[in-house]
This record gives sequence, C-alpha cells and structure tokens, in this order.
Amino acid sequence: MTAHYQQLALAQVQPGMTLSDELLDVQGHVLLPQGTVLTEAMIALMPRHGIEVLPIVTLEVSQEEVAADLARYGQRIDQLFRKNDPDCDSDWATGLLRRYVSDFRLGMQESPE
Repeated sequence: MTAHYQQLALAQVQPGMTLSDELLDVQGHVLLPQGTVLTEAMIALMPRHGIEVLPIVTLEVSQEEVAADLARYGQRIDQLFRKNDPDCDSDWATGLLRRYVSDFRLGMQESPE
C-alpha cells in the first residue's frame, strides 16, 4: 500500500483524516504537525488562521495488493486449521470457527446454514 496526498478544500475535509505535511499558518508557524488526525474542533478553527486547503493523506490500493493480501489470508487460515477437515461433520465447532474466520478475513458474505 502506498500513501499519497491530495490538497482538499476545507469544506471537503472530514474528522478522522490525516495531514500529510505540517500545517503552517500565514506567518509560517506550525499549527499542526505532519500525521495529525484531524478532529471536528481543529477543522472548525482553520478559517481563523486563513487555512482554505489542507494536504490530506490518501491511500491507493492496487488490485494486485488486494489479491496478494487475500491469498496470504487464505494460506494463513489453511495453516491454522490444517488439522480440520472442512468436509467432516464430526468436528462441527472447528468447522464453524474456520468458516467465521474465513468470512471475516476473506470478505465472504455467505449466510450461515
């Protein structure tokens, strides 16, 4: 995953977003350090300091990275449940746990039987 930034107008900034650079006021004083997670109160005070645009961190995730993560999760689940036969009904509790973990990690949206 690679981090990038974009300049967002103050009206587009939401609480929870992260600054990609130091935020300076018009005199060049540091208002907020790089990496600050913005709160509603911080955003509300920006116009007082003449801030109209903020550098915000954005994450770009490629399809290859998503596929690699899913494959890695699948391999880890297989390793953790290597002694459980998913087709065997005698160990239903472990099978159910494996299914829930798989659904959570791999994003499957199957309904329980």
